[in-house]
Amino acid sequence: MLSAVFIYNQKGEVLISRLYRHDVKRSAADVFRVHVISAVGGVRSPITTLGSTSFFHIRYDNLWLCAVARHNANAALVFEFLYRLLGLGVSYFGRFDEQAVKNNFVLVYELLDEVLDFGYPQNIEVDTLKLYVTTESVRTQGPVEPPQITMQATGAMTWRRQDIFYKKNEAFVDVIESVNLLVSAKGTVLRADVQGQIVMRSFLSGMPECKFGLNDKLVLDQHPASSSTSKPMVAGGSAAVDIADCQFHQCVRLGRFDVDRTISFVPPDGEFELMRYRAADSVNLPFKVLPVVRERGRIVEYEVLIKANFNAKLSATNMVVTVPTPPNATKCHIKVAGPGKAKYHPEQNAMVWRISRLQGQQETSLTAVVDLAAMSKPAPWSRPPISLDFQVLMFTASGLLVRFLKVFEKSNYQSVKWVRYMTKAGSYQIRI
Repeated sequence: MLSAVFIYNQKGEVLISRLYRHDVKRSAADVFRVHVISAVGGVRSPITTLGSTSFFHIRYDNLWLCAVARHNANAALVFEFLYRLLGLGVSYFGRFDEQAVKNNFVLVYELLDEVLDFGYPQNIEVDTLKLYVTTESVRTQGPVEPPQITMQATGAMTWRRQDIFYKKNEAFVDVIESVNLLVSAKGTVLRADVQGQIVMRSFLSGMPECKFGLNDKLVLDQHPASSSTSKPMVAGGSAAVDIADCQFHQCVRLGRFDVDRTISFVPPDGEFELMRYRAADSVNLPFKVLPVVRERGRIVEYEVLIKANFNAKLSATNMVVTVPTPPNATKCHIKVAGPGKAKYHPEQNAMVWRISRLQGQQETSLTAVVDLAAMSKPAPWSRPPISLDFQVLMFTASGLLVRFLKVFEKSNYQSVKWVRYMTKAGSYQIRI
């Protein structure tokens, strides 16, 4: 599929050049440098086609990673390979920049020989490659038997070894959601959605088979009895959640999910992202913000009320509320009634209100009077929105719950499962 891979520094100098087929010459590296890296005004598209040669590139730090193809290659697959190659470099070197490439010159070529065979992507799993790609710059735990190397390199499950053992078998599941909100100055919700991810840390022995269940609306419609299971303290009380745009780790058996929405998988060892999803229906907004801003000649008056909508036994931490001020503001007289402290930051043209902890169902308010300087050419204030940053543990804005996590292994050991929920701010803005 790919004819060559080049790695450039920010000056356009070729650091790594690896040709996989005879249909591309080394001079292709110069073509890319002239037409893309040195192009006046830059190149907007990540794909550049010159004649019958296509250049796919990504930028990271001070490096350009470029893949060259002479045929009609799958663009999504090429970019997936480039980003996986980038992650491979970060895993091996700690950081992937020009100095790391120069310090590990031999290792980079060895990795490129392993991950591509005649231009076709092969195994790019870090744990597997570290079993048999060993150089002086990589620390290994000891020699690995050749049969084990062959099994791991050619096996169907490249993401997990078969000789993993733990005295205590545990699985940790984190449901992390980012809430995006945009409210108009009249109080109308213009946007409200949730971007979620489920991160799992697996410390399980052997080759366990895991089954994962959520309160997905399609699942509960098929199995109504399952909706009566107990659930943790999460606002909303909705038994079923409509999730969309699901993306899974490669260990998940997609065939089972398409048939009965069962998430069945053999987990990698350690931490990995099991899935991503999006929810846009019936979002439980953690905070209600009521701002009132009045411009009165040479002063601006603020009244901002924040109420926590979640359960009283939960609390939000590390809250930061940014309240914008006009660019010609000179002094701010701020008063906070409730938790938190606020301070005027002239370099940000904003008042920054920090609240270390806000309990559920609690209210807090800020009032301020801002003095304005006279302007030779008065211009209307654009009124940027108020923005919030926060974290709320054991709360999900979408209402998504983990109904069960079952672990099956041939030795029938007992495992301990832990589930944690966290909601944080994505783009949480209220116009004034």
